Amino acid sequence: MPKQPTQSSQSCSECGFLNCHRRDKKFPSFCLTETLDSDLAARTTDKYRGKGIDARVSRSAAEVEGTYYGKLTRVEEIIAFANRIKAKSIGIATCIGLIQETRVFIKILKAHGLTSYTVLCKVGSVDKCEVGIPDSLKVKKGSFEKGSFEALCNPILQAELLNAKKTDLNVIVGLCVGHDSLFMKHSKALVTTLITKDRVLGHNPAVALYTSNFYYQRLLNPEQKL
Repeated sequence: MPKQPTQSSQSCSECGFLNCHRRDKKFPSFCLTETLDSDLAARTTDKYRGKGIDARVSRSAAEVEGTYYGKLTRVEEIIAFANRIKAKSIGIATCIGLIQETRVFIKILKAHGLTSYTVLCKVGSVDKCEVGIPDSLKVKKGSFEKGSFEALCNPILQAELLNAKKTDLNVIVGLCVGHDSLFMKHSKALVTTLITKDRVLGHNPAVALYTSNFYYQRLLNPEQKL
């Protein structure tokens, strides 16, 4: 029998009621909503009121969700959201492996009156070895004597170049795990994601979760080292 989490370690994933959504059940004793500091709750809620950027973004997101729930694709939702926050210039931080998808996305944005500016992940063309990544960790390994040029992914430079363009909204198209984190950290504009990279599952990472009891049982194996 699996060990039950202690009350101090329990969080939303252990809740079987999800009462915070509709309030048609009850809150468990460990519920974060029930045990939330009232001052923190009030300060957070206040950010969604008024004319501040957080409030405007929150309302725009809610409008898109409520108006088009289950009706629009992610591409269309990004356009609808951009329109509501009055974003005209869309920055695109794309993976080199998804440049064709990015080009299609650009055509769609243009058709809806939005301008775009794209920065590829390999911008700057800096060899991985220059920052201490050994040749053995390159995707395409060269001989250890001569090595082979392979540019590092450069999400910080992607963000800085889009910052310089003063884009209104930045969109991630397939940046690697961790590289996307750095891009979001350094981007001055709001960031949303169009494509989440998963090379094995055709950029649909949820498949690993849906099939964890069959094809991907190994994911639940504590002996599986990653």
